[in-house]
Amino acid sequence: MNPFFAEFLGTAVIILFGGGVVANVLLNKTKGNNSGWIVITFGWATGVFTGVSIAAPYSGAHLNPAITLALVLTDKFSLSLLPLYVAAQLLGAMAGALMVWLAYKKHFEATEDADLKLAVFCTSPNIRSFWHNVMTEAIATFILSIAVLDMAKPDIGLGSLNALPVAIVVLGLGLSMGGPTGYAINPARDLGPRIMHLLLPIPLKRKSDWKYAWVPVIGPLIGATFAAFLFVMVAK
Repeated sequence: MNPFFAEFLGTAVIILFGGGVVANVLLNKTKGNNSGWIVITFGWATGVFTGVSIAAPYSGAHLNPAITLALVLTDKFSLSLLPLYVAAQLLGAMAGALMVWLAYKKHFEATEDADLKLAVFCTSPNIRSFWHNVMTEAIATFILSIAVLDMAKPDIGLGSLNALPVAIVVLGLGLSMGGPTGYAINPARDLGPRIMHLLLPIPLKRKSDWKYAWVPVIGPLIGATFAAFLFVMVAK
């Protein structure tokens, strides 16, 4: 498996698990309807575990533009490969969202609430305050990035044995930091599915909330940047 396809597939798996568990909890007439936030966080963490396990031997399992940026800033990864990895991650997130829609198509049709349909694809804050929302995403991604940088040394990404530790970090972040914004902590995770929400023929859907879309992109990138600088300072 080449690195591009590994990043594509690993990210698609994360979104399939994560978007799938959100659909199962929020959409009408599903087996898991109204099963709650803890179920959602476990679904995302399991997706991260599976995606990292699949991609790690071939690409280092970044699966997140913020993590790729942090690895570049700490000289653990080549800047020239960053566009390739980010493109693979974004396309993988779009593919994962497509699979979720196909699997839950009848449940999208059975659900009238347009906000719930959007929530399957992307995040939104419970209290909209853009810069506070950015700060929340930055803090959560800062912790994720520090953890990954420590696990990844001296390699270019996560090894297969780190799949479980990073999944536990994502689980904990969801439980502790997911309340304000839904913890995107990954620009591709939010932007790719948001694009698919715009493109897919979902009945009675609302607009894709592009006014908020920059927050789960910029926030994680800021958090990853601060994590990289701290890591370099401590390493020195």
